[in-house]
Formats: sequence, structure tokens, C-alpha cells
Amino acid sequence: MAKESTFKNMTITLLTITLLSSASLGIVYSLTEEPINEAKNAKVNDAISKVLPEFDNMPTSQKFEREVDGGKITFYPATKGGKPVGTAIQTFTKNGFGGQIDLMVGFLPNSTIHAIEVIDHKETPGLGDKMERGKSKFSVQFQGKNPSEFKLSVRKDGGNVDAITASTISSRAYCEAVQRAYDAFIKEGDIK
Repeated sequence: MAKESTFKNMTITLLTITLLSSASLGIVYSLTEEPINEAKNAKVNDAISKVLPEFDNMPTSQKFEREVDGGKITFYPATKGGKPVGTAIQTFTKNGFGGQIDLMVGFLPNSTIHAIEVIDHKETPGLGDKMERGKSKFSVQFQGKNPSEFKLSVRKDGGNVDAITASTISSRAYCEAVQRAYDAFIKEGDIK
């Protein structure tokens, strides 16, 4: 015996399907949330270790954030034997060719750049993605430079940075993110 197709029956059926779908989505989210966060934290920890000299504290446990230009910059102070060895700063720019670019910039206590690591971007493969270490030597030109003397803009704009060939927009955005980190580092003063 078939049920009569009424508005009430259709509403109950649609409500049941919606509730089951929502519950399933909630279960999948709760199962994947922790592994996703662990993967993000591992990526951040890996970037910190790549941009700073050897340290013996846990920079992630001493992190602090600042609101800058409509986004957040995160500071990770590093020490060895209780003495500061540098600060890793997770910075960003929204002006990449493919949108937002997230970097980790390591500064030594004397304000020089130790190293830079790309955390996330959506730049064009084979062009803008050459900002990543291992795909080109682009990031090497920043190492050992103090932004108070090394102008963080591409040569085309009067700066000291050699842009990635055919990726001036990505290069400019990268420089902007590094400059944002440097400005925040200087503004924060002596980080311990």
C-alpha cells in the first residue's frame, strides 16, 4: 500500500534526509578536525625549525599574535639556554597573483633575516611557486639581510630584490609579506 503524496509527507521526508545529512557531515567533521589541525601544527613547527638557528625551547608554547592590516601575525620567540636566538613570524599578504600567501620569516635578535619558508600559497605552478625553497634560489637573497638596509621590494620598483622571472606580482607580494613581518618585529621591540 503506497503512501499518499501530501505536503506533510514530503516535508517529513525532506526533513529526515536533511537531518541525516547534517548528522553525517558533523560526524565526518569531528573525525577529521583533529588530524587536520595536527597537520597544520606540524607544518608550522617544521617552518619554525627551518627559519631559525637551533633552539631548545618550544616556540609554539610562547607564541603571541598581533592584528596587522586586517589579518593576524603570529610571533614564535626562540631561545637556547634561556637566551634569545631569534623570532619566527608567521606573516601574510593578500596580494599574490593567486591570492593570499603565508610565510614564516625568521629574524635573528639583530633584526637580520635568517631564512624564509613558504607555508601556503596558490601561485601559478612553474612561475609564482618558485618562491618556495627547493624550486628556486629566490628566498636565498633575503638570508643575512637586514631590512633596514636591504630594501624589500623588487628592483623594478627601486628595491634590492631580484624578482622571479615572469612572476613580478608574486615577487612583490612575497616582499610585502616579509616587510609586514619586519615592521611588526621592529614595532614589538625586544622579544624574549
